[in-house]
Amino acid sequence: MRMTSPLTPSAIVAAVLATTCLAFGANAQTLSGPTGPTQASAVPATAPLVVAHYAHMVHASYSDTLAAARAMQGAIAGFTAQPSAATLAEARKTWLAAREFYGQTEAFRFYGGPIDNDSGPEGRINAWPMDESYVDAVPGKPNAGLVNNRKFVINKKNLSAQNERGGEENIATGWHAIEFFLWGQDVSDTGPGDRNFEDFVDGKAPNADRRRQYLTVVTELLIDDLTALVKAWAPEVKDNYRARFVKGNRESLRKMLVGLGSLSRGELAGERLEVALSSQDQEDEHSCFSDNTHRDAVTNALGIQNVWLGQYRQASGPVLTGPSLRDLVAAQNAQLADKTTQQIASSVAAAEAIQAPFDQEIMGGKESAGRQRIQKAIDSLTQQSKDLVAAANAIGISKLTLVQP
Repeated sequence: MRMTSPLTPSAIVAAVLATTCLAFGANAQTLSGPTGPTQASAVPATAPLVVAHYAHMVHASYSDTLAAARAMQGAIAGFTAQPSAATLAEARKTWLAAREFYGQTEAFRFYGGPIDNDSGPEGRINAWPMDESYVDAVPGKPNAGLVNNRKFVINKKNLSAQNERGGEENIATGWHAIEFFLWGQDVSDTGPGDRNFEDFVDGKAPNADRRRQYLTVVTELLIDDLTALVKAWAPEVKDNYRARFVKGNRESLRKMLVGLGSLSRGELAGERLEVALSSQDQEDEHSCFSDNTHRDAVTNALGIQNVWLGQYRQASGPVLTGPSLRDLVAAQNAQLADKTTQQIASSVAAAEAIQAPFDQEIMGGKESAGRQRIQKAIDSLTQQSKDLVAAANAIGISKLTLVQP
């Protein structure tokens, strides 16, 4: 696939807005193409073709994520060079834009691929929930965190080593560490965190220089990890993960379905929605600092739909389409393929119905409107995981071990 040139922060935001408007129609039934809803691929589906097209979509998705993250890096560089309300707002905007692309890539997890094999960077990229005091000062702990320990040398190697050291909530890196630096703790019932840009201004806050340095370095580490994922799936690289994956035939189909089913039930419905709904604790919210959790749910659900349908809308606009899991299943059981397609579309729509801020959606009694919206998404995702298992069986894949909540 041809790599596009890096996009500017404003171009990334514009691409996200265009993608959001086009991808989610009134009923979220299909991804809208240039001339209307795209239909099943015209190319007859075979396992090798479906696997090859999936690899193409994975590379395109990670490439768009990397471009968006680089735009964010540029905005963060502008902020740390000249901290102000305006430069902080721009950095926040590009973080939100980049998350739109990354969220869709989570459908590529859970089967020991480059993102989450034994040496994969997933925990360094997207681990949560986060103990904020592990990284920086919080109310009541003015000297807490790596930022305020001037004996700690801030570099990529050290931050990586500190991530989840001593506890899974000791998050030092990734999207959510960057999110915390940009927004700070969320103490509002009606909106996200509102960190003052003066936390990064010398003379206005203790260790402002180290806060700027930390934000710069943790962003560089994220870029490195995303770059490695793009390379792992790049078509022009010999003997990378993609080269082996496309030769995997039915085993690769199994991995694709494990990814979709595990994200559906174990991760999205379970860890990201059910846990927070049960605890009613803001600390269990995925993107709690920025109040972006509702969009995390939507992009995860869309990522599942992308893989099932063999469709992905690129940041540049065109929709990649090709032979899909749906096509393979339809050749064996058209009714089941249609049922699964409709269920997945219902999950996207249910995720879209969850309102911001998520930390208020989870509050109230069992019959509250917000809790009912979240429960509807959980129920739909749970059903679609069962449908995906049935779909796997229809194409002869019987051993589908999914991540459970």
